[in-house]
Amino acid sequence: MSADSKQPQPPEDGAATTADSTSLLLSRARLADGRTVDVRLVGGRIEAVGTAGSLAATGARIDLSGHLLLPAAAEPHAHADTALSADAPGPVPYSTEEVQRRATEAALLQLGHGATAIRAHVRIGDVQGLGPLEAVLQARRSLRGLADLTAVAMPRLLTGVAGADGLAMLRDAVKMGAAVVGGCPDLDPDPAGYVEAVLDVAAEHGVPVDLHTTGDDPARLARLAAMVGGLRPGVAIGPCTGLDRLPADVAHRTVDRLAAAGVTVVCLPQGGCGATERRGAAPVGLLRAAGVRVAAGSGALRDASNPVGRGDPLEAAYLLASLGGLRPPEAYGAVSAEARAVMGLPEVRVEAGFPAELLAVRGERLAGVLSLAYSRIVVHRGRVVARTSAVREYCDSAAALDLPRQVRPARPPGPGSPPAGPDVRS
Repeated sequence: MSADSKQPQPPEDGAATTADSTSLLLSRARLADGRTVDVRLVGGRIEAVGTAGSLAATGARIDLSGHLLLPAAAEPHAHADTALSADAPGPVPYSTEEVQRRATEAALLQLGHGATAIRAHVRIGDVQGLGPLEAVLQARRSLRGLADLTAVAMPRLLTGVAGADGLAMLRDAVKMGAAVVGGCPDLDPDPAGYVEAVLDVAAEHGVPVDLHTTGDDPARLARLAAMVGGLRPGVAIGPCTGLDRLPADVAHRTVDRLAAAGVTVVCLPQGGCGATERRGAAPVGLLRAAGVRVAAGSGALRDASNPVGRGDPLEAAYLLASLGGLRPPEAYGAVSAEARAVMGLPEVRVEAGFPAELLAVRGERLAGVLSLAYSRIVVHRGRVVARTSAVREYCDSAAALDLPRQVRPARPPGPGSPPAGPDVRS
């Protein structure tokens, strides 16, 4: 364990200590309410919002014409230690260097998609011990200033003789820097005892709880709700796909108990993760109607449980809108405002005084952005930390009509040159 890893974890809203103090003007950005505005960022926060052309640039300026400006997304359910391991030949390597490399690359992919804060569930115990957690914490330090990465410690067993080591390791994990305690009680011989042990450690250290469960046992969920009611700083569970398979009356009673206990459900619209085997979708409409806070995460990112996982919060929002029946603002809220809330992060609005955690996506309206979210500009703590620019090219054709074109300087054709034609930026 490095000396640095023993230090207390800084608050997740560390903008005051690490934000770039220079000014950045985002000009002519379109907001979700249809307004076109200028937004000036200073010191990691939004200093001013005014009508387009009304704010002077005192530092750098970015023209966001044609972009929709949104609060940045957050990723409440990633698996950094197993990410990007689907193509590994043979057993997945778990050396500290390899896990740190995968965790860093995965976090940068998710940052490029628009998630400026990431909660990563990390398995501890078994042969690897605390090694994967140490690797993720090292990745967290290397990403400081680019994205906020926090770790959830996930022991396999916590009850009985076999669970004694796991319980001791969970306490050590919090001392190392794990900001959240969790795991999968469904895999322990005594699920209720597992939850009780996690809650004891959480109360002892004042950290949140984030548990994996399929949610297909209503009695078990009722016990969990009774145990966690009123617990602060809060309890999240997910992906809860089993709720959708319960009889309607049982499901209603169960979600009412979760709502009364203040439990947040983190669903995984893009697929599952290795900690829970059953796929499917949580009944988002039922949960929201009962008053349960619902956030959405990505789950597995190209590991054995989902080798094509993208880790893209906008895709999660798209699926909530296209399959889950949510309106686009509600769907995006699940990966932004609700995700930030479950992670204990401050609220973000495109208004003066709020944190400068922003995502600009080429498009005019939120529905179109969720449908075709190609070009993106990501702002973290007041500075641009990632850009994705997508360009479509078509050969000359009458079918191109009056599509927007990006004009490029003419150049003489050469071997291997693409066909001449309009360049259409998405």
